[in-house]
Amino acid sequence: MNVIDLFCGCGGFSKGFEQAGFNVRLGIDIWQDAITTYRENFPHAATIVGDISNLTGDDLLSAAGISADEVDVIIGGPPCQGFSLSGKRMLDDPRNILYKSFVRMVETIQPKAFVMENVPGLARLFKGQVKEQVIEDFTNIGYEVQMKQLTASDFGVPQARKRVFFVGINKSKIKNFSYKFPIETHGTDKMPYVTCEEALSDLDFIGDTKLLSDEDEYQLPAISEYQKYMRRNSNKLLNHVTTIHTEKTRSIIAMVPDGGNYKDLPQELWSTRKVNIAWTRMDSKKPCFTIDTGHNHHFHYRANRVPTVRESARIQSFPDDFKFIGIKTSQLKQVGNAVPPLLAQAVAESIISVSYTHLTLPTT
Repeated sequence: MNVIDLFCGCGGFSKGFEQAGFNVRLGIDIWQDAITTYRENFPHAATIVGDISNLTGDDLLSAAGISADEVDVIIGGPPCQGFSLSGKRMLDDPRNILYKSFVRMVETIQPKAFVMENVPGLARLFKGQVKEQVIEDFTNIGYEVQMKQLTASDFGVPQARKRVFFVGINKSKIKNFSYKFPIETHGTDKMPYVTCEEALSDLDFIGDTKLLSDEDEYQLPAISEYQKYMRRNSNKLLNHVTTIHTEKTRSIIAMVPDGGNYKDLPQELWSTRKVNIAWTRMDSKKPCFTIDTGHNHHFHYRANRVPTVRESARIQSFPDDFKFIGIKTSQLKQVGNAVPPLLAQAVAESIISVSYTHLTLPTT
């Protein structure tokens, strides 16, 4: 089962599909740092660094070394800055050239299925008109499309991150198949949510200020099932480098309790420190809030500092053997931009039967 990842970033979407059993053949992104990390973690996949709007379907297939008939799924999360209905069809807005390129690649290659993810707000824009336009665009090129908002914590990710997924099934290649999104595995009457503490406590030995190299040794055993799963293929602790704050900053962070925020700080600090809702500490007993690409004011549930790259990667459900390349700010941005691999895996597993069971075989 071959997959091509458009707008691949560092590879969270691809990692989930790989974990589900797919063969990742190609990743495309315009950001060199992300592709460097992608190459490190998907050494058998081809990569393209460049603007997808300047590429053709043949360019992608040539780089991947496969024919169009061999592409099972195209995945990706195109940036959609121009989703506007100001007097023109959304698809025709020139600011949506990346979204248009995603549609164009799907139309050209005609994979058995595609998966497009985006921010939850996309489904609500203009009272749902944008969502309907997306569905119409893919329907017009031969796909039966469904959309659903999924929450990462419902699938074993220690983070309450919400994403919208559009899944399309190729009606000319797949017959008599009704796609169903994955069923939640965690939550009420299911397995309990994975908490921040369950995700990170085996990494707590660094405290506030202990410095490690970019590759070091584990100093605590894995206790929770999630920690054991994250460490299953890893003998080295990667990317667990502490940000050292000033003593004054650490003392202010210390005023924010487990699960607290800026409202727990003395009010006289609100203006002088320009604190706001971003000054939030993880809740050790709950899944994490959605992590962003900077992590400058989101604090560890116990330590008086921002999370390390590895801690952020754990919150996103990247396994510990996934190595991030680049300066720390770049690594944090790569992590924050990614689709959580466990969430991607759940979606990938829900469409495996598309590739194997419901193909329209050629007549002989």
